[in-house]
Amino acid sequence: MGDYSGGPASVGSAGSAPVSVAGLPTADFFDFESLLSVQEQRKLNELRAFLATEIAPYAGQWWEKAEFPEHILPKLAALRLSAPAQRGYTHLFAGLVIAEMTRVDTSIATFFMVHHDLFVESLYDFGSDAQQDRYLDDASNLRTTGAFALTEPDHGSDVAGGMETTARRVERPASDGGDYWVVNGAKRWIGNGTFCDYMLVWAKDEADGAIRAFIVDASLPGITRSRIENKIALRTVQNADIVFHDVHVAEADRFSGISSFADTNHLLRGSRIMVAWQAVGQQLAAFDVARQYAVERLQFGRPLARFQLVQQNLVEMLGNAVASMGMMVRIAQLQEDIFTDANGERHGGADMAQVALAKAYCSARMRDTVARGRSILGGNGIVSDYRMAKIFADAEAIYTYEGSYEINSLIAGRAVTGVSAIA
Repeated sequence: MGDYSGGPASVGSAGSAPVSVAGLPTADFFDFESLLSVQEQRKLNELRAFLATEIAPYAGQWWEKAEFPEHILPKLAALRLSAPAQRGYTHLFAGLVIAEMTRVDTSIATFFMVHHDLFVESLYDFGSDAQQDRYLDDASNLRTTGAFALTEPDHGSDVAGGMETTARRVERPASDGGDYWVVNGAKRWIGNGTFCDYMLVWAKDEADGAIRAFIVDASLPGITRSRIENKIALRTVQNADIVFHDVHVAEADRFSGISSFADTNHLLRGSRIMVAWQAVGQQLAAFDVARQYAVERLQFGRPLARFQLVQQNLVEMLGNAVASMGMMVRIAQLQEDIFTDANGERHGGADMAQVALAKAYCSARMRDTVARGRSILGGNGIVSDYRMAKIFADAEAIYTYEGSYEINSLIAGRAVTGVSAIA
């Protein structure tokens, strides 16, 4: 796999010659990438070239300024990687796309996931033919951007049962535009929320308590959006607080196939898988930077890489990354076994407990990996000039979102004990 080591070109003492890592094994120590088809390997290399030229040199600046680079969207769209499985690629390829993006910049990978793996995939999964005709082409090609508005100020892990955002249906003659819904409530931590064109908004039906989902034009009257400030992770991602006050949404923009939170399980399961792949990519990034630093940085007259404890830390990091990749490769294989029966019901694939275990395990290994990497860089590990500080900070977001470590652990725990410890 590629290498995107950051920081100063040489961190050794003045006049010293840095040791090259060219020809040394990559963080994909067991060569999982070889499981891809030749076409997929070529496409992954095309992505790497884009990341190396368009993202890697600037990611630190965007992160420091907490600015999102909207100007790169046409070039990102030109790669034609939106919803890879919908384009005929394997789930392993789709996962490695997220890992490789994360390896260069966690924030760009998160934008990609929110827009493509949540908003666009929702259009594929739940959108009517008319809705797909209206929204899908522009969204897939990033002419419009989307957000996934589920989490609320007072409800994260318990949003399925505690959702407070409401929707009330109002009947109106077709001659006057047909029925519409009035949406009220608030959402928090909505990625892309400050600049998106559309949001997939989840709300509880006032009439029967059923969960509804709507494609909402972000410019509608009654919507207030404000950026969440002072983040220490994913600073480039524009997370928003969103308030809905008597927002009118046409019945034509309701997802008719959704009537309960359970209808979204496979969508959220897929998103959780992609965050687990982010945990893999974060470890690849940490290993890249730490290994480069260890062979270049001179202390006591020799490279750090010649010290036994540094080598041990690098090997522990590598082991964490390889173990995480191995688990995710198996998840991808299970995803390939999904099929739909004559009644439109999905069967097979990785179940929620397996996915929860993968997300919990990979994110825990990631936390250990980035901590070891930060330690190898010493004092330089806390300044973003050397990338490791950014990698270290961004890991905390991965550890928490799409189900915290604790919640995912309890989902897996419920599966292996038959007893729920959540509620």
